[in-house]
Amino acid sequence: MRIASWNVNSIRARLEHLRTFLGSASPDVLCMQETKVEDDKFPEEALGDAGYRVVYFGQKTYNGVAIAARYGLGIEDVKKNLDGDEDDAPRRFLAATIEGVRIVNVYVPNGQAVGTKPFAYKLAWFERLGLDLATHHKPDEPLLVCGDFNVAPTNLDVHEPKRWEGQVLCHPDERAALGRLLSWGLVDALRERHPEDKIYSWWDYRMGAYRKNHGLRIDLALVTPPLLARTKDVWVDRSVRELERPSDHAPVLIDIGESQA
Repeated sequence: MRIASWNVNSIRARLEHLRTFLGSASPDVLCMQETKVEDDKFPEEALGDAGYRVVYFGQKTYNGVAIAARYGLGIEDVKKNLDGDEDDAPRRFLAATIEGVRIVNVYVPNGQAVGTKPFAYKLAWFERLGLDLATHHKPDEPLLVCGDFNVAPTNLDVHEPKRWEGQVLCHPDERAALGRLLSWGLVDALRERHPEDKIYSWWDYRMGAYRKNHGLRIDLALVTPPLLARTKDVWVDRSVRELERPSDHAPVLIDIGESQA
């Protein structure tokens, strides 16, 4: 099963890019973040025409998450919002079980600037995510937590670490929060498969960042050990980032083999 995760940065604005990606990469499952559309305006028919059924949890202008699965694959046990988060307006969490794999799709808050209320909210959101995982799951289950984490795990994931030192996306407190998720029982699948490679998933629109490959890896695929054992490869597909008026993120893909159990 091929699973992709992509911050589309407005699904309606990138709909043609989405069709292109679905046709070229042919994922079985696509987790989308920052869809930026209310549920009643979600382009469900376009996904259906491409061969996918979809569940979504949208929001106008900001945020929004969705999970699409190829026809024939069931989407079961859908969960929206973190526990204790039902009254929290930002829509950033969507989970479902597909072919026996629990998939948690997240769009972690950006944090805006260190020391601000949005930054504190980001750290609190990470803690709620960790509590939600610990409440509903175990590390020996086939679990994938993917999406835009808005954190570069280490300096290897940053083109210019000195420039980003202490800033949002690279701050020690954010990395520590991500580290606590990993210590619960998750593994950074791409880094496990490509331990030394400089691989980025986000490039600023400004200053020719993409052309210069001045990027960060903030879009992650975290897996439990049982799913890591089934992981064949993980990579970033930069092709859609090279199209006209792209999202500033590129999709992360993970190929998972069948369970041997």
